[in-house]
Amino acid sequence: MKRRTNAAHRSETALLLIDVINDLDFPEAAQLLKSALPMARVLKKLKERAMTASAPVIYVNDNFGQWQSDWKAQVRHCERPESRGREIVKLLRPSEDDFFVLKPKHSGFYSTTLDVLLRHLGCQRVVMTGIATNICVLFTANDAYMRDYQVLVPRDCSAANTKRDHENAIDQMAKVLKAGTDAGETIQF
Repeated sequence: MKRRTNAAHRSETALLLIDVINDLDFPEAAQLLKSALPMARVLKKLKERAMTASAPVIYVNDNFGQWQSDWKAQVRHCERPESRGREIVKLLRPSEDDFFVLKPKHSGFYSTTLDVLLRHLGCQRVVMTGIATNICVLFTANDAYMRDYQVLVPRDCSAANTKRDHENAIDQMAKVLKAGTDAGETIQF
């Protein structure tokens, strides 16, 4: 993939990977992993297409209550052998050209620099992907819509604990946020 300089890069569309750098250290994680790992394989291909098109790739990730951490520390923590999420992190590991926004709550916009970064990059459209469809992806998509971004949520590039939770959130985003929810392979950068 060709390398780009983040400071000068501008693009109408950005790819957001929400909470994919995740140790999956919570009670329902085993259930989520069943759908998250296949999703990560599809998302890896979408990320490669975004990079080929020089679209910005932005990781929007929980700080897991670690207020002094940085994104590299997050990746190292989640790659540990005992981390349930290590296979997902291995597939979707950030590159040096990617952006990383740490978030304190469910929405990637709440108390973060995400909106400023997207505007700096000239983005008008955001492709929302990641974990979990019915929580952090939904809340971030809602806030993007309220900020007048065009929202795309490829239905095969996010995961929730249950298929029902995932499908209900996708349907809600399509109806209420007017989000495009076709498969990731249809996304054009």
